[in-house]
Amino acid sequence: MKYELKKISGDASFREFYRLKKGKKTSIIVQANKEKFKNLINYVIINKILTENNIIAPKLISNYYQNNIIEISDLGKKSFYEKIIKKKNKFNYYKDLIKIIFKLQKIKIKNKYYFGKYKIKIQKYSLSHLNKETDLFFDWYLKFNSKKLKISHTKKILKKELNKIYKKLYFKNNTFVHRDFHASNIMINKKAIGLIDSQDAIIGNPLYDVVSLIDDVRIKLPINLQNKLLKFYHLESKLRRENFANLKNDYDILSVQRNLKILGIFTRLNKRDNKPTYLKYVPYTWNLINRRLKNPILKNLQLLLSKHVKIKKIKKN
Repeated sequence: MKYELKKISGDASFREFYRLKKGKKTSIIVQANKEKFKNLINYVIINKILTENNIIAPKLISNYYQNNIIEISDLGKKSFYEKIIKKKNKFNYYKDLIKIIFKLQKIKIKNKYYFGKYKIKIQKYSLSHLNKETDLFFDWYLKFNSKKLKISHTKKILKKELNKIYKKLYFKNNTFVHRDFHASNIMINKKAIGLIDSQDAIIGNPLYDVVSLIDDVRIKLPINLQNKLLKFYHLESKLRRENFANLKNDYDILSVQRNLKILGIFTRLNKRDNKPTYLKYVPYTWNLINRRLKNPILKNLQLLLSKHVKIKKIKKN
């Protein structure tokens, strides 16, 4: 049988991906020389949880963990991003993805999960988690884009306000969260929808994956469509009896938190990992943050950011 191995585009992690062609069949080889437990074992276990709950995810074919490699099933070459980016009427397509979020949120989480001799416990989002993620904004984005700024002073002021805001989240962290539920991590194979990049799954706020999808920095959705999608989620989800204002509260807070983190991650990818391509998303990431800062609960944060943060155009390495 003829074998063919071809490297394919990777993601923001330390992993490398290859498509292995064996005759007419294909599979994906995942290699992770760094953070390999998270990127390989976690990935296998979370994917197994998803498939056991009728959500399409890559299945393990071969395990060469000692050599930093696993072989998984191939979900195809076309992502939701490629399907949706040129569509004019996006609402119905996004509705199908929100229905996947409903399935994720029905997953009953066990105390521990096992894969051979390995085990994981899915962590729960906490206040410290949220603050630690936001630190990426200070430690990378501000460090490299506001050289005249007194970073430690600004960080202290903004972190104090952000900590107050995170304490105002209404919903409890009791829901299975993919954590990176955006267009490029959703694969379309014929009419089947599958999820990849699930190794960072966590127990968290039910609005988190909704934020990841609707406030996706890769796809510029108009405000009215974003609002329509959030209302669809509200009416069809397990939170349908909740006051919409409570959903909007958590949505806006988590969107600001996630997008501040993303600004830090994209800067780190550029400066540390020599991946400047992500910088093209930075202006729209700020647009999304500014949209959410219009919520009165975030007014003081808006004032502090306007006062202390000088937003500059990012230059590539």
